Amino acid sequence: MKSSFANEAALCAAFISRLPEGWTAYPETAGFDILLVRTLDGVQIGIEAKKSLNAKVIVQALESLSPSRQGHGPDFRAVLVPDGTAGADMSEIARRFGVTVIEMKSPEAVEHEATEYERRYGIIGHRREVKPFTPELPTVRDLWDDRRNWHEQCPLFREGVPDYVPDVAAGSAAPVQLSEWKIKAIKICILLERRGFVTIADFKHVEINRQRWLAMHWLKFGDGRGIYVKGSNPLDLRAQHPINFAQIESDFEKWKPAEVVPAQAVML
Repeated sequence: MKSSFANEAALCAAFISRLPEGWTAYPETAGFDILLVRTLDGVQIGIEAKKSLNAKVIVQALESLSPSRQGHGPDFRAVLVPDGTAGADMSEIARRFGVTVIEMKSPEAVEHEATEYERRYGIIGHRREVKPFTPELPTVRDLWDDRRNWHEQCPLFREGVPDYVPDVAAGSAAPVQLSEWKIKAIKICILLERRGFVTIADFKHVEINRQRWLAMHWLKFGDGRGIYVKGSNPLDLRAQHPINFAQIESDFEKWKPAEVVPAQAVML
């Protein structure tokens, strides 16, 4: 039974839901639909998803090999496609470029395979052994199957990952990313909510430029030198990243700046 998914986002969601323990999925990170990180040693797999294997998705999986990104990348590169849609020729092309093809079974296909096995052989419990995707992810033991199915890229530098797992859907047609800038911007938004104003010192502490906030009317000048208050077009990152916003807010004591009162907020 060939697997099918409504779109790449559904394919990615199914894959992430069946990851084994010890792996963390960062959706829409470092230019990939999914950046997998192995908890034990930080090994990374950059994954691009497509409803069928073609040259375009193979190129996408290799794109960060461009000169501007020279030396940076994941340990392994892969494309994620529904089971039965890869094709031998395109799979071989991907392999020769060092890109692993992960074939994902749909929940219906897993159920069908297990039911057929039980009907044919009268053995109950096979459904626990049905692998939702192949090949399995590389192990720390460097088994033969790992070396046959996974191709080390040996980057000089691994991709940077955000401090929080992005609360976005992987593989979306219009992807939203949790960038380093957004994490800093969320901190400014939290300070603004709590105090009703932010200061030049806050921007320096968070290490984000304030000029964009004024140009976009997210903030406006307040009463007093170096004071900014909510502008006519406030930035609403709570709505865009509700989970990450709450996580960063709960870590307030870890990153908060020194508290000030408006009279103290003067330009140094």
